[in-house]
Order: sequence, then C-alpha cells, then structure tokens
Amino acid sequence: MMLNLVEKIGDWNPQLFRELKGRLKFFNVAIAVVTSLLLQLVVFLYQLREFPDDKYSLDSTYCRSSQVYEQQQKQAFQNADFNDLISKQICPQNEIDWQLWWRDHWEYIFLTFSVIFVFTLLVAGTYLLINDLAKEETRGTLNFIRLSPQSETTILTGKFLGVPSLIYLVILVAIPLHLWAGLSAKFAFSYILSYYAILAASCIFFYSAALLFGLVSRWFSGFQPWLGSGAVFLFLFTTMVLASSYNESLNNSTAWFRLFNPWDVTNYLFPNLFHISNGLALENYQFFYLPLGTSVVSVVGFHLLNFGLCSYGILQVLKRCFRNPQASIISKEQSYFLVAFCQLMMWGFTVQFGINKERWDEQVGGNLILLAVYNFVLILSLIVVLSPHRQDVQDWARYRYQRVSSHKNLWQDLISAEKSPALVAIAINLTIVTIPWLVWVSLTSVFDANNGQTWLSNDIDRFKVVLAIALSISLMMIYATIAQLILLLKTPKRYFWTIGTLGTAMFLPPIILQFLDISSSKYPTVWLFSTFPWTAIEYSGVTTIFMALLGELSVLALLNFQLTRQVRLAGESATKALLAGR
Repeated sequence: MMLNLVEKIGDWNPQLFRELKGRLKFFNVAIAVVTSLLLQLVVFLYQLREFPDDKYSLDSTYCRSSQVYEQQQKQAFQNADFNDLISKQICPQNEIDWQLWWRDHWEYIFLTFSVIFVFTLLVAGTYLLINDLAKEETRGTLNFIRLSPQSETTILTGKFLGVPSLIYLVILVAIPLHLWAGLSAKFAFSYILSYYAILAASCIFFYSAALLFGLVSRWFSGFQPWLGSGAVFLFLFTTMVLASSYNESLNNSTAWFRLFNPWDVTNYLFPNLFHISNGLALENYQFFYLPLGTSVVSVVGFHLLNFGLCSYGILQVLKRCFRNPQASIISKEQSYFLVAFCQLMMWGFTVQFGINKERWDEQVGGNLILLAVYNFVLILSLIVVLSPHRQDVQDWARYRYQRVSSHKNLWQDLISAEKSPALVAIAINLTIVTIPWLVWVSLTSVFDANNGQTWLSNDIDRFKVVLAIALSISLMMIYATIAQLILLLKTPKRYFWTIGTLGTAMFLPPIILQFLDISSSKYPTVWLFSTFPWTAIEYSGVTTIFMALLGELSVLALLNFQLTRQVRLAGESATKALLAGR
C-alpha cells in the first residue's frame, strides 16, 4: 500500500517524490515522531504542576468556597479578631470545581501548542527551505531542476510539501492532542478550523517569501538560512510582543503589515492567548469604511484574502526568477499591479471612521507622513529593481534599430519590454501613487494643531499641494534618470554606485541644510529643491513653487536628453559592429 502511494506521488509530482525519498527515512521519521510525543508529554505534564492536591488553598481560583472565605476574612478584619485570621486554609476536595479546572487545563495546552505550531512551522520551515535551495545551488543540481520538463508550479509545490516534510510530521502527530484540547476547552470547532486555515495560509506566504529570498540573495552564501529564518523569528516575536502588550484599534495605514502576523487573528479567535481582551483591536477595524471586525467570517476571510493575494504575487515572481536567475525580480507589468495593490491596502486602512467629515480628515491627515514614507521607499525600490544594466539596454536598442517598424512599438517597449529603460514604467507607477493623493486633496481640509489653523481649506492651498506633488514626481523621475545613466556606464559595481549616488542626492542636502540651521520657514525656496519639498509648501507662494517645478523639469529634460543620446549611441554602435562582423 505504501509502495503504491509513493508511486502515485511520483506520478503526480516527481519533485515531491524526490524530496520525500531523501527525507522520509526510518530513522528520521522515528526521531520526528518521538520528538512530537515527548513535546506533547512535556506540555501536558507542565500544565499538571498546579493540580489541586490535599493542600489546595481555600482562596484559590477553583475552590467554590473562596468567596465565603474572603467574606470571613473581611469580617475578621472589621472585628479586629486577629485570632480568626488564618493566612491559609485547605479547600475540601468536594468544593473544588474540577470541571472548570480541567477546562482551563485543556485551554492552556491548546494555546501553548497554538504558539508552538506557529514558531515551528514558520521559523524551522523557512530555514529548511532556504538551506535546501542553498545546497542545491552549491551542488549545481538547481540548474538541473531548471532544465527539467516539469512546470514551475510542480517544482515549487514539491519544494513546499517535501522539504519541510519532517516538520509537518511533528505537527501532524501533535494535531490530535491539540484538537482534543481545543474541544475540551469548549472552543468552537469552526474557530479551531479557522486557526488551521490561518496557519496554512501563513505557511504558504512565508515559504514563498523564503524561496524568493533564497533565489535573489545568492551573495549571502551559507548565511542565507540563518538570515531568513532569523528575520522570520524576529518578526513573529516582535509582533507577538506588540499583540500581547497593548490593545489598540487598527486605524492607520500600518495595520496592513499586522495582517501578515497570525497573532492578532489567533487572539481574536481565542481571547485568552495573551491574557488580554483583543476585542477592541479587531472588532472596530475597518477597510474603506467596511466594518470587517464585526464577525469572525469577515476577520478570518480578510486575513486569508490578504495572504492569498500576496502569496499569489510572490509565486508569480518565483516562476519568473526560477527559470531565469538573471532577470529582474519583477517585470514592468507586475510592478503596476504591485503599486496599485499597495495603494489599495494602505489607503483602505487609512480611510476609516466615516462618521463625519472632521473625523475623516483627521484620520487621513494623521497618516500623511506614513503614506509618504511608504510610497517613497516603494518607488525607490522599483527604480533599483526595474532599471536595466548596460548590456540589456544595448541589446534592446540594437533590436529596436534592426526593426523596420521600431517607431510604432517604442512606447509599447518602454511600457512593458524587459530590457528597455524603466523611466516610463516609473512614471506610470508614480501616476498610480498620485491618483489617491489628488482625490484626497480635492475633498479634504486638514486642521494643524500646532498653530490652530486649517490648511487645504481653499483652492490656493490645494493648488500649492498639487504643485508640491508635481515637485515630488519630478524629483523621483530625476533620481530614476540618474540611476539609469549610472547603470549604462562601463564601470564595475554599477549597482553600488547607483545606490550610493541616489543616497547622497536624497539625504545629503537635507542634512547639510539642517546642520547649517537653514529652516524651511525662513528659507522655503531652498527646501523646495530638496528631497522633502513638503516642509516648505506652507511658507512658499504659488509662483515660487511653480518656478521650482520648472527648474526641476528643466533638469529632468536635460538628463533625459543625455539618456536618449546614450541609448541611441549604444544601439547604433552595436548594430554597426554586428553588420561589420566584429
């Protein structure tokens, strides 16, 4: 029977058969089963340390006479009859609430295993996947797998299911006790299944991210598994501390990142997980005014939807990078969907509390800095990822010059072609980022608590903010053009020079201005040309902002003229060399 099962697995997924064959040895399986059984025994016995014995105190939690004892103690204090004050009395065995004690006992076991399952599956599984990929790369078998006729989905599924198979075995052996403990603790079976669904979705997401990290971080060599699993452990531990130490509503744009940890929804399903009431955190959270926290179905469903969409996106990137390790992490078309999805999620958690307009303005106004930082980091990352190197641009330019109808497909190439310069793609992504901001500017006004004034209350203020958005866009386009020009150079370590140049151009001028005590209120014109022109908008006139925008557009035009010239020369010289037979 086992042989037939293995043969069927091999027919369905050869990669999974390969992984299981190398790991499910008798000794490995025995160690996994014994480890799981020992862990269950330790947890069970540890919870029995407070078993009520013959010396169980009368004032303990599970003694039914504890309230009578407390009243007697209060009466003795009032009468000053200190002889009747007995510091500790024994609770009769027939007065112990055994049913409640066993229910709490099973609840502690269930919640303990719930935490253990999360750390074991996500941390240990991540380590095994990254380590396996690093070993495949070292032995050279990864290229052999790439050349196999199996699809990327089949190979990745085999990795997901096969590499952490021993971890799965440890968890599966403990599932019966965990399920029995949950039912004995009077938890709803649907809640327990919801926890398993969240755990499975978390595994798919983190395992996909682990494989992607293993593919794109080959320069870390043998340190990859420790770095990846350590990052997952730090994330889980930090979010667990945050979830257990305070309780606040998910009413800001950072709430999206909390959806990637399983603790909030687990604490929502089982409120005693951290011995705090987590109701206010998830019951009140909204998404574009939709009250998602009103039911378990909406809370769990939204978490699963978020995990599913993000996992699907990572899997698409995995398929792209697996067959062609030299390709960029994402394509231009994928970047558009990525930016649009990020805007949807961040603004969805920003736009909440739709009771009245003042609350809406206050909510969005309090998230402006967070939204600006998120988008700045996102666009900057896309500039680095999407900008092709010299050889890629040269190949694209040569191919375009050899085509007869090259002028007809130029814009199509700039929007979607792999090796074309990324400036048009960055401009499209900036447009996607800008649309929600323009909608917000046209509909809101913000009260400044520092000076007691309201800005964005008239058309002039709104026009100034629109010009400031245009300043930010032109500045990011200048950075993108500079990055592309540096990547076209023949010097080695072009990525290093690109990141260093962009970092210097972004952060050195504001640092110098702050060091020289040149504030935006006194010298707003200088700050309009910095990386943070928003700080000077309030103190600048419309004409000044418009002139600064014209200056940046002139610089952008000159840089793009130089870039166009370099690309044309690269394409022409390569074509001439090819036709000349060199």
